[in-house]
Amino acid sequence: MMNNPKHIAIYGEGGIGSTTTSNISAALVDAGYRVIQIGCDPKSDSTIFLRGGIDLPTVLDTVEEHTKVKIEDISAIGFKGVLCIEAGAPSPGVGCAGRGIDTVVNVLHQIRLFSEYKPDYVLYYLPGDVICGGFAMPIRNGHADRVYVVTSSDFMAIFAANNLFRAITKHAPFGGARLGGVIAGALTTPYAESLVKDFVARTGSRVVGKAPRSLLVSQGELYGQTIIEAFPKSKEADTYRKLARFIVEDERTNIPKPFKSPELKAWAHEWGDRIFNVEAGVIGESAGI
Repeated sequence: MMNNPKHIAIYGEGGIGSTTTSNISAALVDAGYRVIQIGCDPKSDSTIFLRGGIDLPTVLDTVEEHTKVKIEDISAIGFKGVLCIEAGAPSPGVGCAGRGIDTVVNVLHQIRLFSEYKPDYVLYYLPGDVICGGFAMPIRNGHADRVYVVTSSDFMAIFAANNLFRAITKHAPFGGARLGGVIAGALTTPYAESLVKDFVARTGSRVVGKAPRSLLVSQGELYGQTIIEAFPKSKEADTYRKLARFIVEDERTNIPKPFKSPELKAWAHEWGDRIFNVEAGVIGESAGI
């Protein structure tokens, strides 16, 4: 459909981040796009729900065992033709998993993956709670056209998102990727959505969609499937389709304005007081959150 593939980096905490990326890939391919998903989590499981729960040889392991690597050595066809690739990690105690991502990207270019497969979209999943130089590669080296951050209302998830904003702010002015927006995930408490929206508003970004968690999503994962495949007529599947359409149709980006450390702590403390007052019945829920 497209002359040049769009490279999208999605950072998110374990579980909800990889689930979100896989469901976006599934929704895109279901809409007729050619898609590659590249998992850059050391656990090497971000594409597992596109492949019925079946493991995939990683790029780094294959490079160690073969002098010449072909596309079919490091990839597998998943749901409706999504090409699945897992970067993998160096042997324990040998090297940094983040630095291995640079090696993986170089290998993919050497075997002419993108020109041979001709994707419309290339999705990279990266863990959102680790932002060493290697994991920041799609941001700082301009490999990604846009970055999306998946976060919940948990403080450590917000802390990780803020660190990602700091990385984008540092590298975007020099050719690095810019922020497409925030995907709100695991909104399981009454205040969660308000908290995430407030964080996003104060850091100059926008919420572009939700990543739903439900019994159906969990059930699909137990089958080794995305919600798009397992329960295609569910409201959760429609939510991911809407998110995928947004990514296709809205290419706007910006450079966020992350909190400095003392500001983030003060903001978190403010929200802690608001939530406590609501839970303690000091103020009404609608007034407090």
